[in-house]
Amino acid sequence: SKQWYQRRVSSGINAETVFEWTDQGLVDMVLIMTVEPGFGGQKFMTDMMPKVRMLRDMYPLLNIQVDGGVGPSTIDVCAQAGANMIVSGTAVVKAEEPSKVITSLREAVTKCL
Repeated sequence: SKQWYQRRVSSGINAETVFEWTDQGLVDMVLIMTVEPGFGGQKFMTDMMPKVRMLRDMYPLLNIQVDGGVGPSTIDVCAQAGANMIVSGTAVVKAEEPSKVITSLREAVTKCL
């Protein structure tokens, strides 16, 4: 039997990419990279938060994901800028208690929604 999956369209924006967004109807989610892609454990780039804020201000219902250097010390700035989807690799897998880190990340985003 065939299984049908709901398809979503996303767009990823690298840190150095300058962009102008015009039509949220084209995508379901935008990923803003907060490090240069390539390897884990990089330092979070705070200067990417204006991109997140711009998208959130323009499109209040858009799913905005951030990826790179996101953990307990950077989650608040991400959530306050408008990110509602979080990718956190190193901060979770290298934590003594990963489930507590995940819970704290989730709570930080939830309080800003």
